Amino acid sequence: MAERGLRSWVEVSRSRLAANFRAVRELVGPAVEVMPVVKADAYRHGAVEVSRVLEAEGARWLAVSSVEEGVALRQAGIQARILVMAGLLPSEREALLEFALTPALHSLDEVAALDRLGASRNTRLPYHLKIDTGLGRLGARALASHIVEAVGAARNAELEGLMTHFASAAFYDTEQTAEQIANFEKIHHSLSRAGLAPHYRHLAATIPIAYGRRESWGNMVRPGHAIYGYVSPVRGPAPPRQLNVKPVLTWKATVLEVKDLPAGTPVGYGAMFRTRRPTRMAVLAVGYADGLPHRLSNRGHVIAAGRKAPILGAISMDLTSIDATDCPELRPGDPVTLIGEECGEKIDAQQIARTAGTISYAVLCGISVRVRRIYV
Repeated sequence: MAERGLRSWVEVSRSRLAANFRAVRELVGPAVEVMPVVKADAYRHGAVEVSRVLEAEGARWLAVSSVEEGVALRQAGIQARILVMAGLLPSEREALLEFALTPALHSLDEVAALDRLGASRNTRLPYHLKIDTGLGRLGARALASHIVEAVGAARNAELEGLMTHFASAAFYDTEQTAEQIANFEKIHHSLSRAGLAPHYRHLAATIPIAYGRRESWGNMVRPGHAIYGYVSPVRGPAPPRQLNVKPVLTWKATVLEVKDLPAGTPVGYGAMFRTRRPTRMAVLAVGYADGLPHRLSNRGHVIAAGRKAPILGAISMDLTSIDATDCPELRPGDPVTLIGEECGEKIDAQQIARTAGTISYAVLCGISVRVRRIYV
């Protein structure tokens, strides 16, 4: 029967989460710090509980997107260092001190502003400086000499880390990643020559870790997708993958109704589907408001009673219909699997993404807050 009478829920495996973190740590070795990314509510796995598991496994750093996310972790009792990666609003700077958050700064003006804040409090504030080495998004694009000058002039802001973000890490048929590494190293070399070398250097997220691009690891890496059990496919002449991880999240929904339909019966909005044979249809308590992509309409599958069952017609806001003709034992109240494994059948976020024409990150992050999280 459905878990605790729930309509739709996810089960998050603490043991798999911990195992994925250990797999990354073992691959990069003890000289490289592992900073798991728990932004976007830990890719919808639940940032607080995920952070507790990772902290218990020895994670000394966590990465979030915003000050608000960092504050939520602190208020939940998380003690690890927290890097805020996606920029600060001027009104949020005071919270850095109050909640002991470390900012990633993206311009030399931000370095000067943090320096003034530190001076006003008679303290020295650590920060990581993000360099735009080729992504063309957040990050300083100043000349190396200007960066050195700004960092050296800040007496109350301490350059603790230097970081960048790759634009094409999955594309081994382009030189962009190599060019970004070279650009990063030029800045790092200039800082080092001036006696301003940061303690941490980090460039790599999941793919450069998984495919062993060691020249990008520095002494800190930022795995996100891998922590939750996924490594995106790559393009071009990539080396063999070195990291094995397993999906942490299973997503299920409850059968609300089962009914028999004659051939030729329209199903769902717009009569997008008509039965071609006498069909046993099951209606599930899940829809696009829960995060099931609408583009799976008439295209996706679920696992019902251990068998793949196609989605029939349009996915609606709260309901989804499936063909349960080959699942005669399925009854109202039974669970079906949207993401996960059952009796040798498997559906993961990457498969859903291919069918829906999106990316696995969007599938995971799209799971609604109204879907209950259960930690197992």
